[in-house]
Amino acid sequence: MKKLFFGICVFLIGISANAQCAMCRAALAGDSNVKKAEAVNDGIVFLMIIPYLLVAIIGFLIYKMYRSKKKKAEI
Repeated sequence: MKKLFFGICVFLIGISANAQCAMCRAALAGDSNVKKAEAVNDGIVFLMIIPYLLVAIIGFLIYKMYRSKKKKAEI
């Protein structure tokens, strides 16, 4: 279980933040908008954290519920 958790953490930390829609990329293209482009990329990454976090929390709660039912069944 620890290896799986570690692997997921390493995968999520190593993701590059070069994801923009075509409209944003066209509006922020050029050397003069480098800071704005980095800010947009950071915003996209922060917005993507919430769905992953919610899925992880729900998965953990289901795992915890399953584990507690299994322990009660053994007793």
